[in-house]
Amino acid sequence: MSKRKGASTVSSLNLFDELSEHVMLRIYASGEAIHPDGWIENKQHPDYDLWFIRKGNIEIRIDEQVHLASEGDLILFSPKVAYTATNLGAECSFIFTHFHFGLGNHLRILDNYSLEGIMASSLVQEEMGLYLDTFDQHMHGIPMSAIRLKGALTILIAKILECYGRGDYQGGFAKHVPARNRNTNLLALQPVFAFIQDRLHQPVRIGELAELAGMSEKYFILYFKQALGITPGSYIYQLKMNRARELLYSRTHSIQQIAGLLGYPDPYSFSKAFKKYYKVPPSKFVW
Repeated sequence: MSKRKGASTVSSLNLFDELSEHVMLRIYASGEAIHPDGWIENKQHPDYDLWFIRKGNIEIRIDEQVHLASEGDLILFSPKVAYTATNLGAECSFIFTHFHFGLGNHLRILDNYSLEGIMASSLVQEEMGLYLDTFDQHMHGIPMSAIRLKGALTILIAKILECYGRGDYQGGFAKHVPARNRNTNLLALQPVFAFIQDRLHQPVRIGELAELAGMSEKYFILYFKQALGITPGSYIYQLKMNRARELLYSRTHSIQQIAGLLGYPDPYSFSKAFKKYYKVPPSKFVW
């Protein structure tokens, strides 16, 4: 991975921290599959599918390429990618989880990253262990285990993204993903993200963002929402509220100073925006 590409990847991954309150994960199905010798499966899923191989060896064939996975490996399939899976020489078993992971209304935000492929679980050992423990509890009907399973999968996906961002993992199926299924909108928006970050201390007009992206304002708003699942205005608002929260907790600035640092014309406008988001005025946010 080149330095330029790596920096761009890290920058786009920061969106998950900046917009953490908009992150949404839905688990559609989870279970354990056990297949005898000779098993073969041809599938194309509408959602993400994560396997953890508990026993045996599995061959994954996509187009004319063959990929091998063994006990302890994870396999991540992206939506609408056709594959053929078969076990090699003996019974195999794996845990599977069908899910969507999104930002706002964008349920396939992971399409922006080449995550699909086979990953050694040693890279995510702690997170995978947590998920397996929670999965077993869920299979036994332990109360609250469905919520814990969702949390454990969120932690696991976050770790996979972290490994990808550091360059420790690169999905091996990416070249098989059709261009129409690969969302690359985030790359085109990197200058816009940088521009907003540098100007949180002043009002930012959507028109100037659209101009920076080389688009009409109407098309830019649509493009941005398709890429992130939220509007550019909501994105700017979220960043300002994140920063306001940090400044209030630091107890180093007055409300008037914070208003100025975030581009609000006066403390009243800032307090109104803050209360709309956090449901309490900034003066009562930190006791």
